[in-house]
Amino acid sequence: MTALIAASPPLDINSAYCNLLQCTDFSDTCVLAERGGELLGWISAYRPPAAPDTLFIWQVAVAPAARGEGLAMRMLEELRGRPAFAGTRVLTTTVTADNTASWSLFEAFARRHGATLERSPRFERQAHFAGAHDTEWEARIAPLPTQSQ
Repeated sequence: MTALIAASPPLDINSAYCNLLQCTDFSDTCVLAERGGELLGWISAYRPPAAPDTLFIWQVAVAPAARGEGLAMRMLEELRGRPAFAGTRVLTTTVTADNTASWSLFEAFARRHGATLERSPRFERQAHFAGAHDTEWEARIAPLPTQSQ
């Protein structure tokens, strides 16, 4: 996963330790996609403790060999179908303004589920990153229908 994320700019590169914690402590809300033993996709996510009806998508990575095949959406739908997603009414993530692939993915996911995508700055370039990182905009998709709908 660490190599896949590194090969997927503009994603932030987390430590291998962070990725291992995501795979173990949050395995119910992470997705790996493989083909022929090759890792092609990864989603890491978790439920914020203060918002039990929300799932925060930390990262979505798709290998260059699988881009344009709808893999990111299939991984999101896989995640949505899991028991760990039950009760989720809100999906959130953060995206930089220029990450058009991520915006397109989350806009399509919102449309597919009849939800609205709202954008607001969450972590700002100057206030939170001392100018060293672009503003991270929160994408909030809600309301999501329950799985039985």
